[in-house]
Amino acid sequence: MTHAHITTWLIAIILFFVVNALLKSKKDKQAKITHMVLRLFYILIIVTGVIITVGLSKIDGEYIGKIILGILTIGMMEMVLAKVKKGKPAKVFWILFFVIFILTVLLGLRLPLGFWVFK
Repeated sequence: MTHAHITTWLIAIILFFVVNALLKSKKDKQAKITHMVLRLFYILIIVTGVIITVGLSKIDGEYIGKIILGILTIGMMEMVLAKVKKGKPAKVFWILFFVIFILTVLLGLRLPLGFWVFK
């Protein structure tokens, strides 16, 4: 299930940048459709994350932190897209997105179900 979770968030990141590019090029219809697909992937990310979490024998603070960071990452993605769609500056949300995303990935790799990068 870990691979399904990683695949869904990788596709979501790609879709996020595609939606951003479509919004900046004023292709509103294509951006709206792609944004809806991105939101479907948010749901898939959450569902696969819940399945992974339920399957754990022990949930500690690091897992709870990873869950919170993952939800914050999704939130920052939505905030960036909302600001770009409205034509407002999104620099702060871009910075927050990248920082939270990097922390989420690093914590995910550090956890026992990660890829043992930091072991």
